[in-house]
Amino acid sequence: MNVLIIEDEKIAAQKLEQLLHQIDETINVVAKIGTIRDAVAWLGDHTPDLIFSDIQLSDGLSFNIFDKVEVNTPIVFTTAYDQYAIKAFKVNSIDYLLKPIDIEKLTQSVDKFKNLTRPADIGKINLEALIKSFVLKEGTYKKRFIITVGPKVKIVNIEDISYIFIHDKNVFLKTKTNKVVAIDYSLEALQKILDPELFFRINRKYIVHIDSIDNIHILSKSRIKITLIPPVDDDIIISYNRSGNFKNWLNK
Repeated sequence: MNVLIIEDEKIAAQKLEQLLHQIDETINVVAKIGTIRDAVAWLGDHTPDLIFSDIQLSDGLSFNIFDKVEVNTPIVFTTAYDQYAIKAFKVNSIDYLLKPIDIEKLTQSVDKFKNLTRPADIGKINLEALIKSFVLKEGTYKKRFIITVGPKVKIVNIEDISYIFIHDKNVFLKTKTNKVVAIDYSLEALQKILDPELFFRINRKYIVHIDSIDNIHILSKSRIKITLIPPVDDDIIISYNRSGNFKNWLNK
């Protein structure tokens, strides 16, 4: 089985490839593509057996790919958003996976593909329905994180988060009650699903909630230093390049 992965986050694409190989060692990921433009060019010359495609890419919605090039290959869409468009994603044997991808659900998607017995089972993409469904919810942002720790499941609501940070290449959130919880997202993915009115990417390491900012200090060369609640050991510095956007965010 030849599989194409359309995903603009390299770590997410690599992880998906690893999970696919765990499910079936014969799966061959023929390409990992991160933009609409590159996907259109690649699909103009190649026909994989199955496509896994993120919805929101760095240069737009992946639905635009299938508006520019004819694709009869079955597609499994992946999304970091909540389950708001299940009916649209289920049209004509199109499946969806909610990020972070669960191996059991991924296995079900692969099995669904393997059970397709004839071309008619694949059908054509209902592009209009997909775009309409997504656009209607484009302003919808993540409301909570469901976190599994061993046999227990924890729910962390967005309003309870002070900030999110990277430590030793892992991503954690800190709550207003000073609890630290590991989450299976990259900061890049979180920027897409968190409300930009409430959260701001301070630097490569931190995303902060506006209510977590305690003090703001203006440094030399237009840099900004902030302190957070709960406090952190790091010096939280906003570079000159980000300081303008940070001030605009505060003034909304």
